[in-house]
Amino acid sequence: MKATVKTWTPTKYPRLYRHSSGTYYARISTAGKETWRSLKTKVLSVAKIEHEKEQASAEQRAELGAENLLSEKLTGAAAFAIRQRQFQNNPAIKQSTKHYLEQIVLMVKRTWPELEETALRRVTVEQCEEWAGRVAKQMSSPRFNASLSMVRSLFEIAVERGVRRTNPAAKIKRKRVKVKDLSSMLPSRAQFAAWVNTIRGAGGRFSRDCADYVEFLAYTGVRVGEAAWVQWRHCDFQRGEILITGNPNDGTKNHEMRRIPMVPAARILLERLQKENPDAQPTDRVLGVTMAKKAMDRAFIEAKIPRITHHDLRHYFATICIESGVDIPTVSKWLGHKDGGALAMKVYGHLRNEHSLAAATRVSFAA
Repeated sequence: MKATVKTWTPTKYPRLYRHSSGTYYARISTAGKETWRSLKTKVLSVAKIEHEKEQASAEQRAELGAENLLSEKLTGAAAFAIRQRQFQNNPAIKQSTKHYLEQIVLMVKRTWPELEETALRRVTVEQCEEWAGRVAKQMSSPRFNASLSMVRSLFEIAVERGVRRTNPAAKIKRKRVKVKDLSSMLPSRAQFAAWVNTIRGAGGRFSRDCADYVEFLAYTGVRVGEAAWVQWRHCDFQRGEILITGNPNDGTKNHEMRRIPMVPAARILLERLQKENPDAQPTDRVLGVTMAKKAMDRAFIEAKIPRITHHDLRHYFATICIESGVDIPTVSKWLGHKDGGALAMKVYGHLRNEHSLAAATRVSFAA
């Protein structure tokens, strides 16, 4: 009796088969119909890649074709409006974050102006890739990643509403965020002191306040949005702590109050400010300004040090703490991180290694 030859052999990949001739075929489903499609290769690894391409192409043709059942017209403008309502009406999102998301919406509209008038079901993967490739060269990594997330969310709305079957921006890669080389950009202790003195002696109306503000950020590591709301009643000189509450409406970035230590430099600063303001009430703000960018920028030139930002003063605080021997999890807690030190380890881990190597030179086994 003659043995029966099996025509189709399934592979370990779903809907991918090997014909008895050795050629691989894909079982493609489009608009409810099943069809066989030759992948024109006898190599499994190549067949797998071609199968994915065929399936994606079939789904796209189904969405763009006349037979497409998803006929509801949802334009980019309508999706933008829906997305804006979503985050504006979300009580869990801080007001500052809502403002940032509104900026991202405007940025996407500006970099992809035709999207607003386009039916989202007709946008292709190639169009999304073209947009991403173009704007990635123009934006910083955080801005691009936020814009990409916004674009993805628009198509997710289309998918949820049955206007599309797939998200054409789903496989676009996020832009890698480079970690700052803190060792080369942050000032030394001597440079920082000279820079602050330059700010203080500039002769402007708020020069002294700006210098105090810079010192406060550097000696506490608090965020700009937190420093503005520190009041005298939050400064516990007896316990040596400062209570960080953040904005009265939104709180801190993590929506939680925290206590940070009043390190010696911070205590000296606060005691001086308290002495200079003997009539200050407990509910008065400690600092006289809420930012010092212009004063900082002018002083960089005169002090001849690399330019740093308000947020870099937070890095400066963490760096000095770690170089002074404070462990990274503790520094992370002071900074208000909620990840147990993972982010701080990523940003400041090299400092810990340098500190460990320096400490190792002092280890002696001599009798």
